[in-house]
Amino acid sequence: MQAMPVTATQALGTFSAELGYADIPSAVARRAKDCIVDTVAAATFGAQLGWSRIVVEQYAARYGSGGVCSILGFPNVRVHAPYAALANGVLAHAFELDGPGVPGTHPGATLLPAVLAACEDTGADGRTALTAFVAGCEVMFRIGIASRHSCEQLGFHAPGLTGPYGSAVAAGRVLGLNGEQLAHALGIAGSLSSGLLAFTKSRDGAMVKRLHLGRAAESGILAARLAAAGYTGPETILEGRFGFLDTYCRDADPGALTAGLNETWETLRTCIKRYACHLYAHTPIQALRALMSEHGFRGSEVAHVAIEGSKRLLTHHDIREPADITKAQYSVPFCVALSLFRDPEDPCAFDASALEDREIRAACRRVELRLLAQGEGSPRVTRIHVRLKDGRQLSRAGDFFKGMPQDPLSPAELRSKFLRLCAHSGEAPAAALADALEEMESAPTFSVAALLARKLVKDTDTRSKP
Repeated sequence: MQAMPVTATQALGTFSAELGYADIPSAVARRAKDCIVDTVAAATFGAQLGWSRIVVEQYAARYGSGGVCSILGFPNVRVHAPYAALANGVLAHAFELDGPGVPGTHPGATLLPAVLAACEDTGADGRTALTAFVAGCEVMFRIGIASRHSCEQLGFHAPGLTGPYGSAVAAGRVLGLNGEQLAHALGIAGSLSSGLLAFTKSRDGAMVKRLHLGRAAESGILAARLAAAGYTGPETILEGRFGFLDTYCRDADPGALTAGLNETWETLRTCIKRYACHLYAHTPIQALRALMSEHGFRGSEVAHVAIEGSKRLLTHHDIREPADITKAQYSVPFCVALSLFRDPEDPCAFDASALEDREIRAACRRVELRLLAQGEGSPRVTRIHVRLKDGRQLSRAGDFFKGMPQDPLSPAELRSKFLRLCAHSGEAPAAALADALEEMESAPTFSVAALLARKLVKDTDTRSKP
């Protein structure tokens, strides 16, 4: 009997099952670890916020109690794995601080919560966690590439769609699923992906954006657990008729699902953010701050700002009067206006007072977005033109920002961001946690609490020796 051809979905399942820690190049492992460390900091910061506390205290802790899984920033809470994945995903994405990957993916906020919950549930070690995270990135990033980010043209929030696939693979890899089971986990995840961009056009309700990534992480746990128990899903969920690319996307590229598999490491596309706002604001902000540094002007001296960029800049991010912080962080004009008067590298600059700041509000109305034709296929290409009140005209162009693979943050910059986001925990505990996460591969169990405890015990033993 002739064997049935292997589908792209099945090929991704097989790849993920067979990937070993030793197969991962050191640069890829380093990039994955940077993303994990950065996400822990983002979630720790996010745990302080009101919308995060609603999810944790009024839902996860109330209905998920009795498990062994932790929620970052809530040391006394233990819940079952799906609730932990949901909560940690919400916390990681709570303030636009988690790093994205290729268009339509957020590996930190979707994959790490699923990996962490699965590891704490099973006692899996640090190498398993890192391997699972990379497997999830490789699959999810390829789905994002194949989609061409077109699902957002139809009003879907891409990380809510791609996230369940990646987290299903990552959680399934921790659980030890084989290739066939992982393909079924992907098939199940396809019926769990969701998230709409209605929050960008509504007057209120943008808080729900944070939930999209938490639900993606939670869905990965559900899909992996069901697949492990024998539940099945379509083997062509990604590329087939009525599958993800066919239903949610336009002009998709199914060949990209498996292109370069085992050869090209898409995990290297991961970005680390410097600013607590949407990715599309980063290049304009960086260009603006460079002009301010070079020419010594202040925000009060600016008469007009014009930003040229891709079509999406105008269709999705031209929000003039944001009603809340979430929408403000999604608004390129607002983020640029804020950067005229505040340090955008300080996440506290994006607090509620920014919405009430008359100078920022007035400047936001003076920021104009324009279409840059040659930037249509490259969303990071930006040109910024600043007209000062004294008549000077200043311009700057950029096609990427600090934190992208082309210009990654240095180890010192990564640590500085980590310590800044965890400062509310105290300088010494924050530094100890950063050091502990750096040793995750050698950890016998992957748990943030266990990593920190192990680090503190090791340091105590070292100090006690003569």
